[in-house]
Amino acid sequence: MLTRVLAAAVCAAAFAAAAPAARLPGVTTPSRNITCFVVPVRPTAHSNLLCTIRAASYTVALQRRCIAPPTQLDWHGFQLPDSGRARVVCSGGLLYDARDRPALQRLAYGRVWRQGPYTCRSRLTGLTCTARSGHGLFLSRSSWRAW
Repeated sequence: MLTRVLAAAVCAAAFAAAAPAARLPGVTTPSRNITCFVVPVRPTAHSNLLCTIRAASYTVALQRRCIAPPTQLDWHGFQLPDSGRARVVCSGGLLYDARDRPALQRLAYGRVWRQGPYTCRSRLTGLTCTARSGHGLFLSRSSWRAW
């Protein structure tokens, strides 16, 4: 799993270096507590939806999991591949070039955002994102679920 995460980070950095004018499409909840953005996995046609949550009852536990041996990495979040199950990820590298930071669209509660294979729905209860593959991710302040 760590190898996939690091490979995704390396691919994202390679993409950013190859296309400096690109802005990564993304979405944020009205509270700006949850943020997700799409990162292409080059040179393939695949992509990942990377999501973070600023404040939640479980963030300390997830961060401990990332900084504990053997990973000892400094960032935690969630990854929804375009063709696989969502999961918690830990990373120690840049996920995108600072010049190409995500262009986040504020998604009002009750609204839907679509980008490539991803659909995200914002509700008062949380953000649900799914991929065409049927896999998905739910994030809220009190819980998360990946399938």
